[in-house]
Amino acid sequence: MATSVNAQEALRSRFDSIQHIDEVVVLSRYNHKEVIPSQTLGGEQLEKLSAHSVADALRYFSGIQLKDYGGVGGIKTVNIRSMGTNHLGISYDGIELGNAQNGQIDLGQFSLDNMEEITLFNGQKSALLQPAADFGHAAAVYMRTKAPRFEEGRSYNLKAKVKYASSDMFRLSTLWEQRLSPAVSSSLSAEVLTASGKYKFRYLRKKQDGTVAYDTTAVRENGDIWALRAEANLHGMLTNGFWKLKAYAYNSERGIPGAIVNNVWKRGERQWDHNYFLQGRWQQSLGERLVTQLVSKYAYYSTRYVDRDITKLPVDNSFHQHELYVSSSNELTLTPWWGASLSYDFKYNRLTSDMRQFVFPHRFSNYIALATALNLERLKIQLSLLEAFVKDHTRDAISPKSLSTLTPAVFANYVLLDGGAHSAAPVSNSLSLRAYAKKSFRMPTFNDLYYTDLGNALLKPEVAFQYNAGLSYSHHRRSGFLRYVHLQADAYYNTVHDKIVAYPKGQQFRWTMLNLGKVHVKGIDAEAELTVVPAGRLLVTGRLQYTYQQARDVTSPSDTYYLHQIPYIPWHSGSAILNLQYGSWDFNYSFVYAGERYNQQENIPYNYMQPWYTSDLSVAYGFRLCGCGMRLLAEVNNVFSQDYDVILNYPMPKRNYGITLEVKV
Repeated sequence: MATSVNAQEALRSRFDSIQHIDEVVVLSRYNHKEVIPSQTLGGEQLEKLSAHSVADALRYFSGIQLKDYGGVGGIKTVNIRSMGTNHLGISYDGIELGNAQNGQIDLGQFSLDNMEEITLFNGQKSALLQPAADFGHAAAVYMRTKAPRFEEGRSYNLKAKVKYASSDMFRLSTLWEQRLSPAVSSSLSAEVLTASGKYKFRYLRKKQDGTVAYDTTAVRENGDIWALRAEANLHGMLTNGFWKLKAYAYNSERGIPGAIVNNVWKRGERQWDHNYFLQGRWQQSLGERLVTQLVSKYAYYSTRYVDRDITKLPVDNSFHQHELYVSSSNELTLTPWWGASLSYDFKYNRLTSDMRQFVFPHRFSNYIALATALNLERLKIQLSLLEAFVKDHTRDAISPKSLSTLTPAVFANYVLLDGGAHSAAPVSNSLSLRAYAKKSFRMPTFNDLYYTDLGNALLKPEVAFQYNAGLSYSHHRRSGFLRYVHLQADAYYNTVHDKIVAYPKGQQFRWTMLNLGKVHVKGIDAEAELTVVPAGRLLVTGRLQYTYQQARDVTSPSDTYYLHQIPYIPWHSGSAILNLQYGSWDFNYSFVYAGERYNQQENIPYNYMQPWYTSDLSVAYGFRLCGCGMRLLAEVNNVFSQDYDVILNYPMPKRNYGITLEVKV
């Protein structure tokens, strides 16, 4: 527990009837109620990274693999512990983001400018009061936007940020926060992004005999983007409760540069996205023992994909997706050490398209979750049981496709050492052991099953079993050179049955679907954080993550790829962040590494991909001008101009630059 208390006035007299303390701010790094500790990046850390989207920030979490198709406008999705993107739940202010069409949440669409915190939970969130569907994910990312905070005597805050960077990138974002009443406040965030998407890259490919087939430097084409994001929030406080409303809109047009294959360097593919959703959340304590929560959401996603390649048949298809989601959660405190919850979710998804022979699928999903938690001093246990009922209807189906599944989970945390963590002692230490076992499940997406000419209606659902054991240690001092040390490590074993893998087929929007059958994943995640104060005004913080993963296909010994590492999963990966803060100056260095891997099922030399790494540097200076808070930031990304592909034939940018000016009123 890290605690900072700033009190400029003590009690003037113990006989005073009114006693005044200016401000008390409590900042916590470790939630003692968590059964499974999380990985978190807070607002200040996010601001210092050379990143502008949530996808960029998630690279610094252990166990995460990012699929990045290159450039500012390239689609960016994440994978957790080799189980696939669809096993990772993404929640925005407590409500899940969905995409029944392909299960891919493009995290490049979510900006960090209005983000308070990003948290990753392996297994599930350590909370009883949550929607039923949240109990079903193998892991979850929770994004939380900033709640308005006002200084005494102020009723509004304004912030504007402008950035210009390589690839002709221009980004302007604004944030307006307004106090409407003592109990209600609002925020309005907007952002516009444009970029040509052009950047130089080296293209080197070898033949199977090892001789060079191509080695040239070219400019990436058709990677332009224009995007507009707008978000409005209302925050309300109630007696023993709160409510929130959010309206979100994202519109973009982008070129899809595609894979560089068959000596084709420029493609004619384009994509338009129009995403809108309206969501609300209400939470209320009904007495001392019962807390209830209601959430609801309506989302509409529209995508148009065009391919004007003259060498093949032209494509111009539109897809329209509707989602309705309602959830009710209730938590009951039975005793001071025992609680339970019951949650129910209903979700309706429908997909329409102008594609030839489209089957117009729609899906009804019902989730019921029962959970309980025990807090026995040093031992904490959480158990949950989720029942899911899913039924699909299509236009030409004789009978609906339906299934039900039961997914249990058990989590335990035992505190070995808890010295000074709950007192005002100058030094505190904590050491805990944790373990969990969980079954998770994910239904094939509409594209997996029904995409014309590409979908596979015979695909089976994926089922994953997770086993995890780990430890966590924290040491905190309120003064001196060493202020904070945090170490945690986890060893895990996952089995995935009937795993579905999507491979890009020359185009980002089309996929080839396969059931790999069965995959075994063994891994280790490790994380270390350090904060030191070498001098009075110098603060140094560091963060280090490492991941080892062995993800093998064990479907059949007769397969040529039996016991081979599955595509795009490196054995070794990691990241590091180093920040130096001195007065108004900030220096930040970040490093990302992905080891050797293969781009196809067979681990043969032809499919081998070299390790890659990137180093990013940034320097920021804060000052005041004309009564406004100013911050100027300069950054250099991929400092050593590394040539690399995250996805085969999708080259990433070489060294690139950016400069940002932020103004706060």
